[in-house]
Amino acid sequence: MPRQSANLFERAFKKLLAGGTDALNGWRLNQGDLTISADLTEQDLTVVAEWIDHCLAENGGQVVARKRAAELGRAYLTLSRTGRMRFLCLLAERYGIDENAVSQAMEEWRNADPDQRNLKARQLRKSLEPSRTTLLKQFNGVPSGVKFLVDMREELLTLINEQPLLMALEQDLKELLEHWFDIGLLQLEEISWKSSAVLLEKLIAYEAVHEIKSWNDLKNRLDSDRRCFAFIHPNMPDEPLIFVEVALVNGLAGNVQKLLDEDAPTQDIDQANTAIFYSISNAQKGLAGISFGNFLIKQVVASLKEEFPHLKHFATLSPVPGFRRWLDSTSDEEIAAMPGGEAWLKVLQPRLTVDTDSLANSPEPDKQILLRLAAAYLCLAKRKGTETRAKDPVANFHLSNGAQVARLNWLADSSDKGLKQAAGLMVNYLYDLPNIEQRSEQYTSSGKIAKSAEIKKLIK
Repeated sequence: MPRQSANLFERAFKKLLAGGTDALNGWRLNQGDLTISADLTEQDLTVVAEWIDHCLAENGGQVVARKRAAELGRAYLTLSRTGRMRFLCLLAERYGIDENAVSQAMEEWRNADPDQRNLKARQLRKSLEPSRTTLLKQFNGVPSGVKFLVDMREELLTLINEQPLLMALEQDLKELLEHWFDIGLLQLEEISWKSSAVLLEKLIAYEAVHEIKSWNDLKNRLDSDRRCFAFIHPNMPDEPLIFVEVALVNGLAGNVQKLLDEDAPTQDIDQANTAIFYSISNAQKGLAGISFGNFLIKQVVASLKEEFPHLKHFATLSPVPGFRRWLDSTSDEEIAAMPGGEAWLKVLQPRLTVDTDSLANSPEPDKQILLRLAAAYLCLAKRKGTETRAKDPVANFHLSNGAQVARLNWLADSSDKGLKQAAGLMVNYLYDLPNIEQRSEQYTSSGKIAKSAEIKKLIK
């Protein structure tokens, strides 16, 4: 769990105790009361289980149970990776669904009089809830507890491959987070150079697409011809959940280094006709699989349209993160079946020398071969186990949101990351506002991908 989250929770725990340190039925919650070893021995597990039982029983009331949960969370933060694995396995194995209670509740529902069936149905639903859910909700009641749980799920996602037993616990936590992070509870906030230093530091730390290299780089990205928006949860005010960086330009941008050039002149935003979304970063790994991007893009478009009514186009300049990996790992037979594939296989080895000079000096026929293969990868290659979802994760995200694959850009990202992932290629996804909903529905229901004439020509 990130140390920053640990510090937050520890401070919140101390603040909670400062509000009153009564005897609490013999469970004095001073910091040393729950003392366990970092690796959580068998004896420690017994102590922890007894502590959890008291949390769930709520002996002394909900306030006491909440303080016990806070102490349990503080103790969890002292554990090693081995200790946390054992703690989480205890939650997963011992605090699941009580099958006897479910059987009894089901029997009572079956035998209930008609006027009692709704009540018995609610009791049946309650019995189907794992007991650990109550404990997770108690963590949520502690200041900074929401962030604690988000980071706990991040940890779970790294552990479930080693211990499948944790999958049910991870899903229980995901369901709670989906409820707590309902889009209606989130706030769209514009981040500017005047935002808090804490929030700006988080922007630098969480940028996942194009690394922010300095404070001057960040200042450039927040200049008058740029905009940055984030979703914020009320219980995590200094923690962006997802953010998008936008450049206001003329036409489709085709090179990210030029777009981020600190020495480039500032664009006259009154003359700009296009908003380019050049970076969308999910900031909380513990919220993986809980999608905010669709709502973020739509709300940002609405905000930009209100501020700049003259904007006509909304598009991205996006990476193609899986292209090189696909090109290197796909069999010759499969490649040959793709547009440009047979010509690619005839190119002498090494077929692709990934350095800026070599790519810049590539003969036009070689460029066209690679562009055709990239277009085929985006529009024809499918995710394993499905016939309708684009293999590339960024493509799947934008197509799900109703975008069109508009244009491929040669040597658009000459960074080491851009060269290694996609031989420097980037793609523009166009959000044509009147067609967004229809294209989103067509892609999600049948896998139909909206393509510009230029892309259609490449894969013809």
